[in-house]
Amino acid sequence: MPAHAIGSGTISFGLVSIPVKMYTAASSMGVTFNMLHGKCGSRIKQQTFCPTCNETVERGALVKGHEFAKDRYVRVADDELKALEGEASKTIDIAEFVPLEKVDPVYFERAYYLGPDKGGEKAYRLLTDAMAKSSRVAVATFVMRGKESLVLIRPSSDGLMLHTMFFSDEVRSFGEISKGEGAKIRDGEMELAQQLIDGLSNDDFKPESYQDSYRMRVLQLIESKVEGKEITVAAPEAARAEVIDLMEALKESLAKRVPAEKKPGAKAPRRDEPAAAARPAKRAAGKK
Repeated sequence: MPAHAIGSGTISFGLVSIPVKMYTAASSMGVTFNMLHGKCGSRIKQQTFCPTCNETVERGALVKGHEFAKDRYVRVADDELKALEGEASKTIDIAEFVPLEKVDPVYFERAYYLGPDKGGEKAYRLLTDAMAKSSRVAVATFVMRGKESLVLIRPSSDGLMLHTMFFSDEVRSFGEISKGEGAKIRDGEMELAQQLIDGLSNDDFKPESYQDSYRMRVLQLIESKVEGKEITVAAPEAARAEVIDLMEALKESLAKRVPAEKKPGAKAPRRDEPAAAARPAKRAAGKK
């Protein structure tokens, strides 16, 4: 099925304007469900209920309100919000070009493909190749659905991609989160951790190697139910033991996960050496 453009716009930088079409780059493939009445199996309808008036409220009687204090709201009409929307424009106005590695992925929101619109093929090709050669991406602003959006345009797969981004005040400070600053790293632990990383490293990321196994199991369950087959539920995976000795856990990981030829200087654990995860279990068993 050919790709369907969801909108169009114009990339603008300097005196150059490039007409483009926008295409959805990715969408969630999660399995959706409808809520049914368990008694009769019919799909239920959601109703809006007012607990103060003890009545169901029709959609036309609803108004928007912003809670500025506990249980206190200020009403805002739709036409008031409409008046605040950005001026309707399809111009993607490039403000600057920066190295991609300088943009933290935490700012990325959604991804779209950009393709040239009629008459924009040469300028589109020129911008794509020039950005790829300079190893730069474009930061721009774009009015989408009446709201100004921060976007990033980057060369990818011989074309251009657009990412909508969060504004800086929408991203929480990492300083609010504890990062284990007080933890002490023992001698040799860093070396073993680096060996584990090196042993599991690849030069390329291959997303096709990964699948949503939960979604596949849900689809198989649904198919079995549709066909009236008996369903066998797989036993849950055994819970992992708590890590007691980090050094032993790193050695165990190297022995199990990293092929021998990919372990630079790493020594295989002795066969008579008990697993790190098994030691606490044995000690616990001896207490019974």
